[in-house]
Order: sequence, then C-alpha cells, then structure tokens
Amino acid sequence: MAEKDDTKKKIFRHIENKRSEIVRTLSELVRIPSITGQEGEAQKYMHRLYSDLGLKVTSRDADYDKISRHKAYVKSSFDYSGRPNIVGVLEGKPSARSLVLNGHIDVVSPEPVAEWEFPPWEGRAVGNKLYGRGACDMKAGLIANCYALKALLENGLKPEGTVILQSVIEEELMAGGGTLACLLDGFTADGLVIPEPNMKITIAHPGILFCKVRVIGKSAHAGVAHTGVNAIGKMNIVYDALVELDDRRAQDNRHHLFEKHAGRSCHLNIGTYHAGDWVSTVPGWAEIECRMSHLPAESVDEVKQQVQQAVKKAAESDEWLRQHPPEVIWREKQVIPWGQDPNDPFVLAFKSSADSTLQSDFDIIGATWGLDTRLAPFFDMPAITFGPNGGNIHGVNEYVDIDSLLDCTKVLAAFIIDWCGVRTI
Repeated sequence: MAEKDDTKKKIFRHIENKRSEIVRTLSELVRIPSITGQEGEAQKYMHRLYSDLGLKVTSRDADYDKISRHKAYVKSSFDYSGRPNIVGVLEGKPSARSLVLNGHIDVVSPEPVAEWEFPPWEGRAVGNKLYGRGACDMKAGLIANCYALKALLENGLKPEGTVILQSVIEEELMAGGGTLACLLDGFTADGLVIPEPNMKITIAHPGILFCKVRVIGKSAHAGVAHTGVNAIGKMNIVYDALVELDDRRAQDNRHHLFEKHAGRSCHLNIGTYHAGDWVSTVPGWAEIECRMSHLPAESVDEVKQQVQQAVKKAAESDEWLRQHPPEVIWREKQVIPWGQDPNDPFVLAFKSSADSTLQSDFDIIGATWGLDTRLAPFFDMPAITFGPNGGNIHGVNEYVDIDSLLDCTKVLAAFIIDWCGVRTI
C-alpha cells in the first residue's frame, strides 16, 4: 500500500508539472469549433493526441444501419460521413480489469457571440479560468482522460488492464452516432467513466421527452387586425398552462439524488416559440417546442397524458381554442432514464480513489440532464460521471476551473492505478 501511495504521489507531482502543457493543449482544442454536426476537424486533433500516446487508434464513422436498430438509439438530423468517433486502445491483460474513459467532442452554439467577454473560440486562460465554448462541457474532460493515462506512461507505468479512450460525436443531441456506436463496435470494458462537468460522482439522470405544440389563429391584414385571431395570444394561454403543470410536477415528483444536485427533480422547459411570418399580418399560427424530464419510475405514457390534459384544459377555457384545439406532436426522439447502483464495486472503488486523492468526501448525486452513461447498462457496464468544475455551461463566457481540471486528471490517474493495476515498463 505504501508503495502504491508513493507511486500516486509521483504521478500527482508529474501532473502538476504538466499544468502549462495541459492548459495549452486544452486551449488548442477549444480553438477548433466543433458544434454538433461539425466535429470532424476537432476529431483529427484527438486522433493525433491518442496517436502520440502510442495507442492503437481507430477512426470510424457511425454505421446508421447498425446503430439505428438498437433500443437506445436516438435519431440525428446529421449525416455521419466525415464525423468519426476516435478510439484509442492501450491493450492490457484479459485477466485484469479494463476501463473506458469517454468524452464528447461536440459543443453547442456560442451565440450570442457578441455577449462574450472573450471570443468563444479563443480558449483564453485568465487566472484560474480557461474560457471558451466547450472548455468545460466537455473538452476539459477529454484532456483529463488523455493526461491521466499520459502521466502513467511518461513515468514508466503501464496499466495491467486495457484502457480505452473515446472521443465521440453528437452527445449534445443525445443522439446515437457517438458513444452508442463505439460500444456497438465492441469498445467496451469492465467500467465506464465520463468526465462531464461537475466534480461529484453522478449515478443517475431522468428520462427526457420532446414535443411541439401548434396553435392555429386567423390571419388578417394589420390594418383590420380586429378581424383576425392572433395565434400568439392563444398560445400564451397554452404556455401558462404548461408552466403551471411544470410547477405542479416539481412538487409531486421528487428524487433525492436529483434534488441533491439541482434542488429540483424534473423540469418542463419551453425552449422555442415561433409565430407568424410578417409584421403587418395577424399571425395565423404559433408553435412552441418543449423539453420535458421525468423520473425513472414514471410511465412515459402517463407523463405524455399529463401534457395532453394540460393543453386540453387550457383550450377549454377559450372559445377559439375550443373550436380549434391545439395539436401536441411528440417527437420520436427521447432519452431513457438511467440509474446506477451506488453500492456497485465500481462506484465504491471510484469514490475511494477520488476521496483519497483529493482528501475529500465526494457526494453521490443524480444529474437533471441526459448523459451518455445511460448506454452502459445495455453493455453490462457500471458507469459514472465525474469531471472538472466550471461555469456558464451552454451559456455566455463558459469556463473551466484549471485547478479542478488538474484535480480531475489526478483522480482519473489514481483510478486507473486502483482499478486496472499498473506495472513498470
């Protein structure tokens, strides 16, 4: 045990000494825009990083025919050509425990760009923060994966078990061309860690549904607007009803792991609102799109029925809507809920490594958004997420905490030692 502790301390010092290199590498990666659907150039960078580690690297576009047949597949609107997943494998002994370290390369839009203090594709480090779109979500996690393994190799240590690094596409869409494609291609292990933002051990997330509500009004020239029926005003009635449903569901549906993290377990978010197409015309239509989460124990059909009933009740309160009922359209795309046994040996082993590395007592929580860890049970793998801290994720001035990035790298390196074992080379 003392020898292992000394080894870890040596690795931790090495990671600290690599601080400027780690920051520079992350900055370079942030400078490569990789909005979902446009990940190709950034994946070339990840291919080089994995190759420089001496890994056996595979670059492979997702096979639609293969992944679309899987129960957990979520359809993407993008072509998979030129957007490969990058997988780097360091082979170990079949008898030793193996590990997948996964992360997504895709990021969301940086708009409104004009509101950023620093350009979103600059990757600028200021003090202990590195700013940029994707800096925290989750290019920092990808770099932590790399440098955790690199620290071992540069100190003459090789994991006994196989370690697999994965850089995947389209996680932000919760789509199936990324992690699902990698796992279906056989890149699985005895456990999966994804360093998504938030330095807490995450073992659950809710299911997620998507729907559109459409309301019809009556178009008219603005000069005789009183003869029309404005669809915006009618949609506002529906909007208020869905907000009321959201508040009610938040009170009635509680999950202790989700509330530990976010203070609330489920959400109905109205994310887009479109109406009309000309300023001098009374809008004859309006549409909203909603993203709705639900607890693992809830019936999907019952959750959908709650939305249908809320919209129907709202329509009954208005003469026009009674005669022209709003339409609720459910998208095929949905994210299945996920839960990992907190007492699984994999979770306990990771917590032990993290606690001892950073002299802490890390919380075990649930996230209130979807994660690629939801795919692990289909491949008989335990899974967790645990990554660097930061702020403004999906927002203006996103940043990662650099100290936290180094801490995460240390935890991952320690866990490779504890889970896979290491030998001197």
